[in-house]
Amino acid sequence: MSCPVCGHDCVEDASTVLAKLPGRFDPCPDCMGLIYDKRSPPPDIDTAEPCPTCGRRFIDEVFAHIYRVMVDEGDLAGTEPLAALGTPLVNPGFAMRNPPYLSPGSLLLLSREVGERTARRLVSGVPEVRGVVRTADGTPGIRDTGLEPLEHTLLAGCDVRADVFPTRAGPIVVYKQQSVLHIEFPRDRNEKILSLERQISRQHPRTFVDACSGPGTLGLAASLAGVECVIYSDAWYAAAYWTAHNIQVNREALGIGEVKFYRSYNDLRRSPVAREPVPVASAEGSRVYQADLRCLPAVLPPEIDLTALDLFGKEDSSRVARIARAWQSRVGGGIFIP
Repeated sequence: MSCPVCGHDCVEDASTVLAKLPGRFDPCPDCMGLIYDKRSPPPDIDTAEPCPTCGRRFIDEVFAHIYRVMVDEGDLAGTEPLAALGTPLVNPGFAMRNPPYLSPGSLLLLSREVGERTARRLVSGVPEVRGVVRTADGTPGIRDTGLEPLEHTLLAGCDVRADVFPTRAGPIVVYKQQSVLHIEFPRDRNEKILSLERQISRQHPRTFVDACSGPGTLGLAASLAGVECVIYSDAWYAAAYWTAHNIQVNREALGIGEVKFYRSYNDLRRSPVAREPVPVASAEGSRVYQADLRCLPAVLPPEIDLTALDLFGKEDSSRVARIARAWQSRVGGGIFIP
């Protein structure tokens, strides 16, 4: 599938991603790598090159290489700890027992310190780096449609990557553009998915609304668990777009055919925050909208059995309770907060 960010083939069907997963970041017998203290600068020794046999390199060696480029460009003084570089995100992300040996194009760097020139050098000169994102304060997306959205800045390369999440019915593959969507770290146990599966086991819903869908993780898990009709919605353009794309990515596991898209990535980006519902895509048993949560009931079927309200800012319990009461009065059915 063509990537909307870089135009290359960054997005693959879930079955292709999963087939490549075993041993994806394991070392071959010829691999070697040093473990560095993340609380200190890397030692003043030559950084190891990628393995000549498999082309992989231990993540600490890659980070040391990145560190030296950032020092050379003046983004770091050379006294900062290795951990000061930022957040490394592998592609694809999945629960791993050991630190990874990275293949070319498998690492996305999120950093507050990195500059544009450095980012270009990293993408062109560090083979494992697929993209570099400069982070801002806060989480990408929107807390409320009345507030300004937040985006990080893609400086170089591509920031589209996949995460693999376990469900009782099998894994799902969730793509996202990381500069505009929040980070989800895959674990052996995903508490949100487990909570959803418990709700489905208790209530046996025929209709489910993933009302703040993000990239669609909970809705995909509901479909895989056998819910007949899943409606996804998010007011943020990137969430709505990648939700639709992720239905397409997982369509084999979901047992569906064609996914019909009504809006392109560029269409949605022109109006990044929606109030009134905008149809984005549909497939057998699935519909995706870009919509304000408060306006979504206008396009819902008359009987909704279960809704997940996975809101930003769940620590504000009075706000969450107010939104849940308003939803209950208009839509009804069961509600749970993942």
